Amino acid sequence: MDHLRIVLQVLKDQQLYAKFSKCEFWLRSVAFLGHIVSSKGIEVDPKMVDAVKSWPRPLTPSDIKSFLGLASYYRSFVEGFSSIASPLTTLTQKKAKFNGPKLVRRVSKN
Repeated sequence: MDHLRIVLQVLKDQQLYAKFSKCEFWLRSVAFLGHIVSSKGIEVDPKMVDAVKSWPRPLTPSDIKSFLGLASYYRSFVEGFSSIASPLTTLTQKKAKFNGPKLVRRVSKN
C-alpha cells in the first residue's frame, strides 16, 4: 500500500493522472504482451502456447517466416530453440525449393 501511495504521489507531483476505472490493484498475476507476470516471475501465457500449437501447417516460405516470427518471440522460454528452428530456417533460404505441397531442399552441384 505504501508503494501505491508513493506512485500516486509522484503522478500527482508531475501532474499526470491515472484513469482508475482502468486500474487494478493487488492482483496475484497480470497478463501482459503474451506473458504472465507474477511473484514466480515471467511465464508464457498459456493462450499463446495454444496459438503456436494450433498454427496451420506452413506450406510456403512466407508461411514459414510468419510462423518463425511468432515462435521466435518466445525463444527465451524454449531451451535449444535455435537447433529446433534451424530446419525451418533453412527452408526459407533461396536454396530451398518447393515441389508441390512438400518442401525439397535443392542440392548444389559444386
